[in-house]
Amino acid sequence: MNQPRRIFSSMGIELEYMIVQEKTLKVNPICDEVIKFLEGNYTSDTEYENIGWSNELVLHVIELKTPEPVISLNGLDLKFHNSIIKINDILKKYNSFLLPTGAHPFMDPYQETRLWPHEYNAVYESLNKIFGCKGHGWSNLQSVHINLPFADDIEFGKLHAAIRILLPIIPALTASTPILDCNFTGFKDSRLVAYKENQKLIPSISGMVIPEQAFSKKEYEEFILKKIYKDISNYDTENILQNEWLNSRGAIARFDRNAFEIRIIDIQEAPIVDISIAYVINEVLKNLVNGKWIPFEEQKKFFEKDLANIFNDVIAEAENSVIKDKNYLQIFSLSTELKAKELWEYLVSEISFDENTRFQEIIDNILKYGSLSTRILKCLEGNYSLSNIVSVYKQLANCLNKNEQFIII
Repeated sequence: MNQPRRIFSSMGIELEYMIVQEKTLKVNPICDEVIKFLEGNYTSDTEYENIGWSNELVLHVIELKTPEPVISLNGLDLKFHNSIIKINDILKKYNSFLLPTGAHPFMDPYQETRLWPHEYNAVYESLNKIFGCKGHGWSNLQSVHINLPFADDIEFGKLHAAIRILLPIIPALTASTPILDCNFTGFKDSRLVAYKENQKLIPSISGMVIPEQAFSKKEYEEFILKKIYKDISNYDTENILQNEWLNSRGAIARFDRNAFEIRIIDIQEAPIVDISIAYVINEVLKNLVNGKWIPFEEQKKFFEKDLANIFNDVIAEAENSVIKDKNYLQIFSLSTELKAKELWEYLVSEISFDENTRFQEIIDNILKYGSLSTRILKCLEGNYSLSNIVSVYKQLANCLNKNEQFIII
């Protein structure tokens, strides 16, 4: 049996992208054909040059992932980019390509959703039967998942405490979903608005998105998982869904692989941006776990309700959200209210980029020019016509194809 990986010894990354038609950007549900191109048959997984490709709930989304956790993030964006180039090459015969951002700007999920029909379909059909998966929070969302390991209960507790502290402000860096149904929703992170609501039939599944105060495996199972399994059992009569992945908090414990999976990150315009953000999140979490600002016992005291209040504000305004919670600010020895952007500027100043100057440049640009949502809105200039949205999002697809950041000065 393999020994569990130690905290911060490695990281797993998952990136999700939409498949869309070249001219219209309408979603094209052919993920199964892309995977079949490599495998020769319909299956849920394949691998290309050390990057895994797999299906998701719906046929117009494909996931790229590290097959095994990586020790270093250096050069990982290039590996993801190689897969993106390969997939786009496959998609040419379908007059299609991959599109980034955390949600399609004008997809009608009630008319255009097509669930994955092949293996693992029983899970998707069960979810659809209970929740109805034709909605923005289900069939129109693309995210980044960061998987961080823990070796034992001590590391579990410290990592969970740190993640809970950081979760509320992550969307200030990562919001990329201001447009749904061809309009500005009023939220910089519309994906997370939908994410909070998509399982409201059974509220315990996502809770407040910010996880409860559980700092051991026993507490986590008692406070979170048991209630989820109990509440879903009345609907899931065949016991298909009673697994730890059903938990939809913003970060979930995966005891099957001894890792926490952070799930609230909108995908960005290019892998270099996603990997740069993952690097910064990892480094800030290291500082929290190491007690740079406050010790573990103090981190444990923060209630999910208070953290969720900050989180909800950040979903709306991203980097421009004003953080007023004095207790939260005192974590970092800050005494006056400030914008989430300013807090991130401080946090970034407290980490080392070493030789990762490209990561630092990417993060500096986000802090200077705003979240991707802010840049998209600036580029749209208040014109939410279909033609203008298509024009701007084609620029984002070009950034993805070139692995370049989208900068609006």
